[in-house]
Amino acid sequence: MTSATGRESAQEGADGLTAWLTTLVHNRAYGDLAQLRRVTAGTSAGIRAGWYAPDQDHREIYEQVAFLFAVYHRGVGRPARGFGSLGTAARRIGSPGSRGPGDPGATRLVDRIVASRRIPWRHLQHAITRLRACEQQPPSWTDLVVDLERWNDRQARIAYHWAVDFHEPYQAGPNPQKGSST
Repeated sequence: MTSATGRESAQEGADGLTAWLTTLVHNRAYGDLAQLRRVTAGTSAGIRAGWYAPDQDHREIYEQVAFLFAVYHRGVGRPARGFGSLGTAARRIGSPGSRGPGDPGATRLVDRIVASRRIPWRHLQHAITRLRACEQQPPSWTDLVVDLERWNDRQARIAYHWAVDFHEPYQAGPNPQKGSST
């Protein structure tokens, strides 16, 4: 999916999946959300999540992100669309005094995620579970789908960008500018 049309198709599919998932939470479709959390393949809700994939090759990504979404939203009454990349979200893991790079557990988790050649589903689940436990917003579900579709694209360098987002120094202010000399 390196073409512009492929990226647009992936974005549309990811947007559709996110809209459907947030609707499940909004409508209190707890049965469907519970189905998405089941590890066994072939639940009707899991199959429906795969319908949003632009092609058969990416179906598993959509189903697995739906699983992660359902894990995060267990018992939650309001849907969280999330924001930022997984690296940005991982900066929110930890206690108020030491989040992100200041939390050794979060650092080890991100290191394991970005070192993986294959999509690290188990570690991603752990990251989502930690965000939920810390009562922090998840990553953007739409961006997560798009990033995972490009996980093995060497030019996209998704793991590298997540690592940069995680370790980026905090800058206060309404609109910090990188590289600014003033």
